[in-house]
Formats: sequence, C-alpha cells, structure tokens
Amino acid sequence: MLPLVVRMERAAPPGRTDALETAARAVLVLLSDERAAGAGEWARAVHDWQDSRIRKVVRRARGAEWRRAAALPGITVTGREAEVRVFPPVPLDGWPKDLARLQVSGTELDDPQAPGEPAADAPVLWLNPELEMSAGKAMAQAGHGAQLAWWALSAADRDAWRAAGFPLAVRTAEPSAWAALTGSGLPVVRDAGFTEIAPGSCTVVADHPALRGAALPSAR
Repeated sequence: MLPLVVRMERAAPPGRTDALETAARAVLVLLSDERAAGAGEWARAVHDWQDSRIRKVVRRARGAEWRRAAALPGITVTGREAEVRVFPPVPLDGWPKDLARLQVSGTELDDPQAPGEPAADAPVLWLNPELEMSAGKAMAQAGHGAQLAWWALSAADRDAWRAAGFPLAVRTAEPSAWAALTGSGLPVVRDAGFTEIAPGSCTVVADHPALRGAALPSAR
C-alpha cells in the first residue's frame, strides 16, 4: 500500500479541500518521480503496487512525529497550508516503525470557507455527493482518482500536467450531476470496501480536460 502522512499541528490544521488536493498531487508527484520509474530505487515497489490494488492509507502526524516521518525516504508536497508526505509503497506488514505508530483515525478537517468554483480548464476530482467520508478516507480516494487520470493520459498530456505543477481541484459534485459524471466515460474510482463505505461504491470521477469526451471504462 501507499503511505501518505498529513501534517496536522494542533494549533493550525489545514483546510479539508486543501488537504485533499495536496494528497492527490502528492500521488502524482511520486508516480512521475524518476525514482519510481525504470531502474529507480522505488521502481520495483511502485510497479508491484500498481500491478495489484492501488491501496492508500493516510495517517496524521504533528511535532516530533512529523519530523521523524519527514526524515524517512519520501516526498513532501505542500498546498496552500497543507503538507502531505508520500512514501514509496510498503507491504501491509512492513511499515517503517515511525509510520506504523501514527494514527489513522481522527483525521477530521473542515474548510474555513466553501471552496470556489474550479477553473474551467482545471482537472477536477469530483467526489460522490451521496457518501460521507472522513478527511483521511477522502484524501485516499482523491489520490486514487488522480492516479486513474494519470494512467489514462497520453505521455504528452502527462508531461504537460507535470510541467504545470499538477494543478487540480477536488470538489463534491452536485447530486443532479453525479449520474452523468459516472456515465461520462471518465475514470471512476470504485472503493474496495476495506473501510468506511460499502464495497463497489463509486467515490470519485476524475475529470481531466484531456480525457473529456474519451470513451474510457470505469476502473477499480
């Protein structure tokens, strides 16, 4: 599974949407890193993980916990206020001790104000309006959506997205638009059902401008 750690200092937690967007970008940054491809030091772990379930687990850290996590091999990605560190995939029973001791539960975040409309040309990860997910669960699902979009893009479109710094937005879809989104041919995340929601639930639609109008199947 892919570990992600969100920094949650007691006095200054990040906004929920900022954390979701930063987690999604962190997944893309890892996938596009030279260490994750070819003969890179993370390539085998990333290949084996992508060849199975692309499971992600989000944990939280602050203070000394965060500093210990930041010292491990990985990449820290920053948003407006959020900081998320992504690590190369690890076996279910092979977590580094400084990550294994971090808490999964309690990753609850709020937005100080409602997020605005995304730019018309921005990739958008649309969340299912009918599901309630903790911030940690939603971060993992946004990461799945970003990864499915990455897989579906051409090499040229991947390069362009990376060069731009992986701009994206995470928003909750309008209930009236959800059915159309899931039937649009865009990549759809279907949850395996390990935590919080029922197996097979559609959680995210990955709406990248380069994929609009393409006939792409749903994916797990």
